[in-house]
Amino acid sequence: MKRQLLIYGSGRHTVPFLKYMAETTGKNKPNLCFIPTASGEDQDYINSFYDVCSQINVVPHVMSVWINSYDQKESFNEIISKMDAIVVGGGNTLNMLAIWKAQGIDIALKKAYDDGVVMGGGSAGSLCWFNGGTTDSRPKELSIVGGMSFIDKSHCPHYNSETSRRPLYHNNIVTGKLSDGYACDDRSAIHFIDEVVHTSISLDSQNHSYYVHINGDGKIEEQLLPSTILT
Repeated sequence: MKRQLLIYGSGRHTVPFLKYMAETTGKNKPNLCFIPTASGEDQDYINSFYDVCSQINVVPHVMSVWINSYDQKESFNEIISKMDAIVVGGGNTLNMLAIWKAQGIDIALKKAYDDGVVMGGGSAGSLCWFNGGTTDSRPKELSIVGGMSFIDKSHCPHYNSETSRRPLYHNNIVTGKLSDGYACDDRSAIHFIDEVVHTSISLDSQNHSYYVHINGDGKIEEQLLPSTILT
């Protein structure tokens, strides 16, 4: 089975990205599951997911972590294993990962990823799959959070929309606080297959994705990933 991941800079649901994710599964009408843990399962966010899914050929699902054993008889592992694709929403990355670890959801996601379930998301939903990156999950200032390391690189979402993200990401790589990694503008995405970049896609010509690393001269370098613009 191919291990596939689609990550994008913004946590907003868009038809082109979710349609691309659905098609990546290879199924005619795949089961697409939204996990909105990071937003505290915000109902407007969930509604926007259903609205986008009504415009593409998928069977939509939402997995809640705010459950009780009297009402829910399926384990998180059982729910996740029935899906063809999982999309994770934006919000508080740190809190989301803590809940997932407590519930064993991180382990269930890794098993599904290894079994070929397509994973992805934006903002917190993109950062969580990497070994680390910057987050606004703590008070006062952006800080570093560790991820699940499905891909052993760092990541920076919101690369073009939040002015502090880009220079902080560069500095953290230069100082060794973060490894080299990948950055996405809000309307750009990267599709990985078996942890290697397969393609970069974008919603317009102004948004891009990059591989960010230290070059031979010891300086930060942004390697632009050529994008296909989705329509």
